[in-house]
Order: sequence, then structure tokens, then C-alpha cells
Amino acid sequence: MKILYTAHATATNGGRGGGHSATDNGKVSVNLSVPKEMGGDGGAGTNPEELFATGYAACFLGAMHVAAGRDKQKLPEGTTVAAKVSFADRQDGIGFTAVPELTAHIPGYDKAKAEALVQKAHAICPYSNLITVAHEVKLNVA
Repeated sequence: MKILYTAHATATNGGRGGGHSATDNGKVSVNLSVPKEMGGDGGAGTNPEELFATGYAACFLGAMHVAAGRDKQKLPEGTTVAAKVSFADRQDGIGFTAVPELTAHIPGYDKAKAEALVQKAHAICPYSNLITVAHEVKLNVA
């Protein structure tokens, strides 16, 4: 595997429970809070699910552009991807899981054409690959 780019981020001061997370290059810097639905205070900060949904929607839309380009087409203006990421208990009772759902809107495409493009994008998108294919996570302690 050839690494093309690596993002670096650090979470501090309690992580999702009232902490802070930022990228090393300073382009992303967010305060975190736990939603009321999860027993938190519902503070002004964001949470990992919102950040994941934002990244997944953007990444998947990019993959749709790649898929369309491979078919010698261009996506129309107004094409969107909406992502929902739910936080849920795992069935094994040990921990939690993220449950993503994507909805693509492609103006001017009939349902069959849109579904075919979305399936191609799903095969291209690294977020989709990450959540549908087993990957080893390197865990380190500093």
C-alpha cells in the first residue's frame, strides 16, 4: 500500500466528554461535548459522530465525482450527499458502534442511473472501504 497523505489530529482534556480535538496543521480545531441523547450536557461543542458524518459526506461526494469521471461524465451542479451517523450499542455488549447512512441527490439522474453511480462511488470511497472491509488498526502508546 502506498500512503498518499496522512492527517494528524490530537484529542485532549476528556475527548468527547468536554475536551478538544485539533489537527496538527491547525486547519481543524473543535471543542467537544456529549449530546443530551447520550447523557451529556448538550453543550456547544461538536462530537465525533458529527465530524465523521461531515467527513464521510464530503469524501463520498468526491468519490461520486471520480466515478462519474471514469464514466466520462460530469456530475450536475447541485449534486449532494447527506450523511447520518448514529451512535449505537454493539450487539456483543462490549462497546459501541457507528451506524452510517448516506443519501445522494443527483439532479437530472433517474433512479437506476443514480443507484449505479452511488454503488461505484461506494467501491471507490475510502470511508466506505474503512467501514465495510476489515482493517488492522495500529495501536501505539507513547
